[in-house]
Amino acid sequence: MPKIHPTALVSPDAELADDVSIGPFTVIEGPVKLAGGVTIGGHAWISGRTVIGEGTRVGWGSIIGADPQDLSFDPAVDSGVIIGPRNTLREYVTIHRGSKSGANTVMGEANFLMTGVHLAHDVHLGDGNIFANDVLLAGHVTFGNKAFVGGAAGFHQFVKVGDLAMVQGHGSVSQDVPPYCTAYGLNLIAGLNSVGLRRAGFSADDRAAVKRAFKLVYLSGKSREEALAAAAAEEWPEPAARFLAAISSPSKKGVMSP
Repeated sequence: MPKIHPTALVSPDAELADDVSIGPFTVIEGPVKLAGGVTIGGHAWISGRTVIGEGTRVGWGSIIGADPQDLSFDPAVDSGVIIGPRNTLREYVTIHRGSKSGANTVMGEANFLMTGVHLAHDVHLGDGNIFANDVLLAGHVTFGNKAFVGGAAGFHQFVKVGDLAMVQGHGSVSQDVPPYCTAYGLNLIAGLNSVGLRRAGFSADDRAAVKRAFKLVYLSGKSREEALAAAAAEEWPEPAARFLAAISSPSKKGVMSP
């Protein structure tokens, strides 16, 4: 049977695996689904159409499934939160549900969100991302995999952040961060996350191709259109092609500059 503290309140509509653990004064409200090995700390509130995957740990005071902070939002909308397996959400993490009928805020697996991180409605995270304390994501932000974000960085709605990107603490992001890039300040690219590429197992040839693509786009003196036209005339390994695709197909916010 699930291990539920006697002060916790659990809705009869909730579905709990046998080895779920729920801490003191926590509220599980509505048709929440908690998979095997999920641990919920004390004073948390998990509500609505929220699904939490196997082995995920939710810290004290966290709130998952609350309504979006949107003045036009209709609370009757049927939306939810989907969290994959083996994530770690530390104290006071807040994750809001989708803003439209059938929409979800989605997190992949093995992400690590430190204290006070906020994911607004319709955010989509990939796998293995690390967010330091008080990182704030507005609605419809999309992250790839294995990005690292320093404390108190903020992300404007609809921006995209690519795989293995890094963002400096207190960074202000209102344009896309391409894959493998490091960002700082207000929408500025510092360079490539070369150490991250190597640690992620990218071959020397792939790393060299990514560097060459980065230099073509940002350091060649060509306009963005000219650089992409030159790139289109070549064959690129998959990692470099992914970088170029992010440059050529940005969100409506556009891509950061160096």
